[in-house]
Amino acid sequence: MTNVPELFGTLVFNDKVMQQRLPKETYTALIETVNSGTALDPALANTIATVMKEWAIEHGATHFTHWFQPMTGITAEKHDSFITPVGNGTVIMNFSGKELIHGEPDASSFPSGGLRSTFEARGYTAWDPSSYAFIKDGALCIPTAFISYSGQVLDKKTPLLRSMKAVSRQAVRVLHAMGNTEVSRVTATVGPEQEYFLIDKDLWRKRKDLIFTGRTLFGARPPKGQELEDHYFGNIRPRVIAYMDDLDRELWKLGILAKTRHNEVAPAQHELAPIFTTVNVATDHNQLTMEVMKKVADRHNLVCLLHEKPFAGVNGSGKHNNWSISTDMGENLLNPGKDPENNDRFLLFLTAVIKAVDTHQDLLRLSVASAGNDHRLGANEAPPAIISMFLGGELTGILESRCNGTAYKGKKGNKMQVAESIPEFLSDTTDRNRTSPFAFTGNKFEFRSLGSAFNIACSNVMLNTAVADVLSEFADCLEQSKDVEKDVRKLIKDTYNAHKRIVFNGNNYSDAWVKEAEKRGLLNLKTTPEALPYYSREENLAMFARHNVYTGEEIKAREEILLENYCKVINIEALTMIDMAGKQIIPACIAYMNSLVESIRNKDAINVPAETERDILARINPLVTAAYRANARLAEAAVKVKSIEPAAKQATAYHDVVFAAMQELRAACDELETLVPESVWPMPTYADLLFSV
Repeated sequence: MTNVPELFGTLVFNDKVMQQRLPKETYTALIETVNSGTALDPALANTIATVMKEWAIEHGATHFTHWFQPMTGITAEKHDSFITPVGNGTVIMNFSGKELIHGEPDASSFPSGGLRSTFEARGYTAWDPSSYAFIKDGALCIPTAFISYSGQVLDKKTPLLRSMKAVSRQAVRVLHAMGNTEVSRVTATVGPEQEYFLIDKDLWRKRKDLIFTGRTLFGARPPKGQELEDHYFGNIRPRVIAYMDDLDRELWKLGILAKTRHNEVAPAQHELAPIFTTVNVATDHNQLTMEVMKKVADRHNLVCLLHEKPFAGVNGSGKHNNWSISTDMGENLLNPGKDPENNDRFLLFLTAVIKAVDTHQDLLRLSVASAGNDHRLGANEAPPAIISMFLGGELTGILESRCNGTAYKGKKGNKMQVAESIPEFLSDTTDRNRTSPFAFTGNKFEFRSLGSAFNIACSNVMLNTAVADVLSEFADCLEQSKDVEKDVRKLIKDTYNAHKRIVFNGNNYSDAWVKEAEKRGLLNLKTTPEALPYYSREENLAMFARHNVYTGEEIKAREEILLENYCKVINIEALTMIDMAGKQIIPACIAYMNSLVESIRNKDAINVPAETERDILARINPLVTAAYRANARLAEAAVKVKSIEPAAKQATAYHDVVFAAMQELRAACDELETLVPESVWPMPTYADLLFSV
């Protein structure tokens, strides 16, 4: 029986460990550094490093690494051992303050979007003391930022830390102007829900598309998918629950607050949800979670798929980014309280988010843009590509009444009792909207558009910075105000009136909403090549510069990196399809046709009718021809678009030309799968993959 409280955080150099092991003055100085965001006194670093090393060795670590998040979307690490020679053929275990604070990995092979040339290899990692060090794979992992030799940001964590500082600074200004001067820091918090698929590893090995791309590039729908809605919250199968138990234990050791687990809508799909924590720690934890999910799956002869759309015809996987902001006094600024209609502070921060999302809907959309997520957004399973907000009837009614100058007379919740034996409870005043990209869910906003493989840093950088920018405007107004209460109410009214077009409480999946959104002037950026150029809009460049989150150079580099990534992903998928169709599917179908021809000849020789074989052959032959020709066109298209420049134009060509050719090839091959015997088909089918675990 696992003793969870004793197990939790055993591999983390957390606050409890630091209090027990660090000298009191060192611990106090470190905590002050974390809370204030100032640099750590180098004189203390050696003490912290020595204690950290001793603790790590006690837990089996032999190496240390600066663990960082480059622009690849995954984490990176270079391991160095603790050994130091002492001159007589022996070594000691040593770890200095300099090694703790500062590292130098090679930066030349990471994406830089033109910020660095290949020959300019030097890069630096710098310790982020606000995120705890931990032990993984026998190494002490130190969360760090990653920058180039010339100081340009090459990672996802540094902008996130900057955006957290920006939203804290501006929120504190607003609170001080409103009379709450005890607050010194405001923190963005996140709880990212993680969806994933589990499939049998032996079957995975037989699918080149899953191995190379993470998704099935071919596959006819099985007789049963998710139509019966019997998988969602259903009984968890023994093999899966064993995996989940193992996963929880590994995550708890790393101090990750894994809380909820259940079956999701699609067969073989599941979800894990953590408890909220600060956004930089939540980002680190989510990156670790995805890594651990894959490792634990391997132990169980399973594969964990984190692609946004691994199977056509059933739901893909997302990541729900539950975002809120709280003060260092423990107050959630997005908590409506018992009397939201009279809670001016809550309504002011709520309207700040409304304005931020409306003004920067382009940034939120592009923060979830990828080749994988393009399959999912707007597919009647996930929010559409149109960014909008759900507030619910109560909050919308309160804001409308403020604008109209009338008293709010909405409902306060109903007493619910479904049977005499069941205790009654009070219903929420607002329902949930699972179709909205950005929904208010009680005391937080749930940004539902992120793909399952995403690093959540980018979306939270956008959200933090956009909200900080609006709060800065509010603070400028209120700090000059002679009647703060009056001006707060005016800001709430004017802001909501100007930006309420972004609020939509209906069905985001409906065609009517697409037309309505167009009337409202909302963006509908359906694909990644459409969305990414908005990154470097002048308004966005200016906002990021105002809050010292990105320089213009860093923004343009990120746009370039993401466009290049899109092109590379589509190209890999195209080459994989060409290989599978040309070497597996078409040859298998030709072999089957040959067997039909042989059967027809044999039957003709003895005057036995072979109408069935002829009919099957007549149906298969044109499809094989179509697949062969489509494969040739795809190969030609893949070569042609590689020479197109610049990256934005090439990305558009990959979508319009290469991806279109991929769809044509898939259509022919998927129809062939329905006609060819299972014994002949050269790879596991959807039925095998989705229902084998």
